[in-house]
Amino acid sequence: MMRRPAGRLHDRGGADAALAGRLEDSRAIWRDAFCDVRAETERRAAPLSAEDQVVQSMADASPTKWHRAHVTWFFEQFLLRQFAPAYRTYDERFAYLFNSYYVAAGPRYARPQRGLITRPGVAETAAYRAHVDTAVVALIESVRDFEAVQPVLEVGLHHEQQHQELLLTDILHAFAQNPTNPVYAADWRWPAGEHAARVPDAVLSGIHTIGHRGPGFSFDNERPAHQELLQPVRVGRALVTNGEWLEFMAEAGYTTPALWLSNGWDEVQAQGWNAPGYWRHMDGAWFSMTLGGLKPVDPALPVCHISYYEADAYARWAGKHLPSEAEWEVAAESGALDDAFGHVWQWTRSSYSPYPGYVAEPGALGEYNGKFMVNQMVLRGSSIATPVGHSRETYRNFFYPSARWQFSGLRLAEFQS
Repeated sequence: MMRRPAGRLHDRGGADAALAGRLEDSRAIWRDAFCDVRAETERRAAPLSAEDQVVQSMADASPTKWHRAHVTWFFEQFLLRQFAPAYRTYDERFAYLFNSYYVAAGPRYARPQRGLITRPGVAETAAYRAHVDTAVVALIESVRDFEAVQPVLEVGLHHEQQHQELLLTDILHAFAQNPTNPVYAADWRWPAGEHAARVPDAVLSGIHTIGHRGPGFSFDNERPAHQELLQPVRVGRALVTNGEWLEFMAEAGYTTPALWLSNGWDEVQAQGWNAPGYWRHMDGAWFSMTLGGLKPVDPALPVCHISYYEADAYARWAGKHLPSEAEWEVAAESGALDDAFGHVWQWTRSSYSPYPGYVAEPGALGEYNGKFMVNQMVLRGSSIATPVGHSRETYRNFFYPSARWQFSGLRLAEFQS
């Protein structure tokens, strides 16, 4: 978990030994946080061969090597270029190769073709990361106006954590296309649920404040905090399981048009969906491709790799609905949800749109979230692939409703009269 350092160094009059010591402590905290996050990316990439790291299995996914280089470019572009005048860019061509969607930062290579970038290779990518790491650590330790550096550094660390999750989801999609069923990590397991004694689902209602408030990091799309009125609603404590999903399948859930949104039904027909993503029917039983290889579907585990369309159809089949993101957040903050974090992201029925009074961050970093606020749906919680310290009740994840390569599942809600 990254901590926000305390203390400010306003002027020379306040630069006594105590304040200077606090500043040095702050620098050390941020230096260690930077090194920890950067090391976690490398730890996740370590089981992969050079061939694994260059593959791009679909346009929405990116190669592991690209993830490693892109997050490095982010620090180079937005931190070092701005705050380290003496910094020398590792390779000017990398800005074109590894920019993602920051139009203000310059032109970029087409996303669907990232798998064609065979060079720089894995070794040079590692050298690029080491070059930038050395410069960032030196900046943290020496820059005079550290308070100006810290917010950009913090965004960069959370940005890299997002790509750590994508690194796993993207390589799993690639491995799922391989008939030899490659194993990313032989010891990979789903976490054990930490369930409290079973109690009734909580009924929520009234006016509640949602969105990020108080200290600590948040992305701009989590702000500003605002009030929303909840009609009386019961949000399910438990995630929907594989066993419950098998019942939906057995009752013709994938072949009953009345259960589906029109676009969802079109997707079912076009893609031939008859089960969650990565499920395979073999010798009369269902198996699922996981980071630990091909495994039998465990009925007790949360269903995973489903689209919004599938989640919505299941909710309709069950006679309920998906919670809104406000309902989910209020329930999570009240402690009324089992496995809210660390298993699967949970689809909500809320479209991804700005909160009342939303203002994007200034400059190129303002492209981070705001320009994607259309045609996507919000997911809440976190998943087994989410890095430690990257979860909070107000976090707004978002994907197109047809996406299922993420660790996405659902819980249900129902209005109360």
